[in-house]
Amino acid sequence: MDLDNILQTIFNFENYGELLVLVQNSLWAGAVLGLLGGLVGTFVMKRDLAFAVHGISELSFAGAAFALLIGADIIFGSLIGSVAAAVLLGFMGVRARDKNSIIGVIMPFGLGLGILFLALYEGRAANKFGLLTGQIVSVDTVQLQALAGTAVVVMIALVAIWRPLSFASVDPEMAEARGVPVRGLAIGFMVLLGVSVALSIQIVGALLVLALLITPAAAALRVTTSPKLVVVLSVVFALTATVGGILLALGSRIPISPYVTTLSFLIYVVCRVIGRLRSDRGSNGRVTRDQPARAL
Repeated sequence: MDLDNILQTIFNFENYGELLVLVQNSLWAGAVLGLLGGLVGTFVMKRDLAFAVHGISELSFAGAAFALLIGADIIFGSLIGSVAAAVLLGFMGVRARDKNSIIGVIMPFGLGLGILFLALYEGRAANKFGLLTGQIVSVDTVQLQALAGTAVVVMIALVAIWRPLSFASVDPEMAEARGVPVRGLAIGFMVLLGVSVALSIQIVGALLVLALLITPAAAALRVTTSPKLVVVLSVVFALTATVGGILLALGSRIPISPYVTTLSFLIYVVCRVIGRLRSDRGSNGRVTRDQPARAL
């Protein structure tokens, strides 16, 4: 089979308009999760919790797989697993070495449990695959309302603790000396992160959740140092990846997650190149200005 036939087999945009009408709920869900991921991701980067997101996602996957096995609500199972992992990590404090070692233990344990539960599950194979790669094209109105409601609660809570959490994220020792409840904020944010991970799994699945909660914020940090602009760009990048991924996946047989992750990666690459060019230009400018002084 040549490349043209392969592309025709994978991509088919003949009925794209009809499909677009049917996935309005999915697009709104993607937009909500993109907004949530962009906001939470900024603090994930500030607090150096990229590895923690992966560990939480593994236990979230295990909880969702167990819920699927016993016939319970998958989102509820995912929330239980991710929040349990997040609270555990939150109580561990800020010692990065200890935290990373525990996460390294949690990740294979959660993934192993999830695979065990999926192996015992005798239902549709698509349900198993969806936990790993995301499955948002079938979001109904009730699911959308529950998703949006939960996301709104998380975002309101995040806004409420935004200022002290920012202070504690940048300089935890100084924040603690000034009476900021650093430990409580750490635990509170980890709970919010756990809920965000559980919700994001619907888009990209347990294995690729980093693309929604980390990559957009990491890309934003490459092009600006302004805290406000980082938040805005992180949200814009996350929305572009999620909604764009859904729109591309409608005319394809490929799951949504590869599109979301690829768009996120491309955005990051472009931002990294822009940041590098700015850095090189700034260095050249300083050299040019310094040369006359050295000559004198």
